[in-house]
Amino acid sequence: MNTSNFEPKIVAFCCHYCAYAAADLAGSGRLQYPPNIRIIRSPCTGRLEVEYFMKAFEDGADGVIVAGCEEGSCHFKEGNLVAKRRVNYARKLLAEAGLEGERLRMVNVSAASARKLVEYLREMASTIERLGPSPLYTGKPSAKQERKLR
Repeated sequence: MNTSNFEPKIVAFCCHYCAYAAADLAGSGRLQYPPNIRIIRSPCTGRLEVEYFMKAFEDGADGVIVAGCEEGSCHFKEGNLVAKRRVNYARKLLAEAGLEGERLRMVNVSAASARKLVEYLREMASTIERLGPSPLYTGKPSAKQERKLR
């Protein structure tokens, strides 16, 4: 693949109460983050399973960022701590598969931290641009994606 015109695909799993609210505030404040980042709202990052991160890579993501509430401020008590453990575990799985752990990252922001979230998203995009395309994605749709296309 020619990496000179590489535009990374990044999935951002954001908790509803803090990170998604920060992303919404960023939009209201006209703070721009890279347009190749797809935000997926989650009730809580603690609800995210390792399989979700791996599936994102399998489906073509070059990077995944998990954005949860600040530690100690989770609306579901310890959901963001559960997510942190799962992200760290998934990073080990990625390393075992020969993929850079930097492609998966967890950050913590408050609902009022739009600038901080945008900074994290920009940093993630920069990291993925440096790493290049994910070697996991073959460019071929999975059987499930193929059925959706019909």
